[in-house]
Amino acid sequence: MLPVFLVTFPFFALIAAGYGAARARVLPLDAIPGLNTFVLYFALPCMLLRFGAGTPIGQLLDGSVALVWGLSALAVVAGVVVFTRNERIGWNDGAFGALVAAFPNTGFMGVPLLVALLGAQAAGPMIITIAFDLVVTSSLCIALSRLDGVGGGAAHHGPRQAARQALRGVLVNPMPWSILLGVLLSAARWRLPGPVERTIAMLADAASPVALFTIGAVLARSALLAREHGASAAVAAAMGTKSAVPPEAPLADVLPVVAVKLLVHPMLVWALGQGAIALGLPLSSSALMVIVLVAALPSASNVSMLAERFGADNGRIARIILWTTVATFFSFPFAVGVLR
Repeated sequence: MLPVFLVTFPFFALIAAGYGAARARVLPLDAIPGLNTFVLYFALPCMLLRFGAGTPIGQLLDGSVALVWGLSALAVVAGVVVFTRNERIGWNDGAFGALVAAFPNTGFMGVPLLVALLGAQAAGPMIITIAFDLVVTSSLCIALSRLDGVGGGAAHHGPRQAARQALRGVLVNPMPWSILLGVLLSAARWRLPGPVERTIAMLADAASPVALFTIGAVLARSALLAREHGASAAVAAAMGTKSAVPPEAPLADVLPVVAVKLLVHPMLVWALGQGAIALGLPLSSSALMVIVLVAALPSASNVSMLAERFGADNGRIARIILWTTVATFFSFPFAVGVLR
């Protein structure tokens, strides 16, 4: 267990550094979107492109990995939506709760961490999971979130419009395109010109530290905004006026989703993988270990931005992301030790 902690510690230390910098306002909160843009549109696509181009095409088109990961993601989404909806949580909040339970932080955290632990051969299965979550899981949850618009044409056009918005988001997101380009380069066995390859390598090398630092900063910003909203609500209550800020989500709406993300999701991937192997599907034990560890990662931090954009309870989503990130410092090394 100690060797795993020694590998994972720097990754969580960078997250803690970003959290501390933003919480102490050493890093201005207005600068965080710029960091996010650099990682999402420049560094991370270059890292995925490099891994994709250097991975054998067979690993990038592994249907068994896609099947196991896809079934587990859809099962988590369906289960969380069904079992968490109540008088406080409608379709909108339920759908984004399901997304935060099924969508791990693979791009910002998982790729550099698992490559450091398992080697470059871990990149292929991870790229498959990223592509599925970006295209299918996110689009499905956004469409489900629009089912709250009952009455008139909203119920009919809401999910359809949300699906179009989700598709538009995928098309303007550089990550799927970088994955596709990497697959094409791998299939054709082409190499980019030297100066271009070195430029991509420099941006790719920056992805890991900046992405981890940005995760911490985003979590700190969410915590600070939640505290400010809480203070505004308290002032409104003292003055006898109604606050526009929704009350903080109770633990009963947060802890079950945290448990699903860190316990149910990886165990479900492992069980489905074992079933696929028993049925004779060509799923290797190494690929199964990779996707189980991907499922054991904390929730993706960008779900918070999506929840805010679509009017869901972003405070609840941010708390789930924060709790899963903190808990993963202990749970992830344990998962690695068990699988090894």
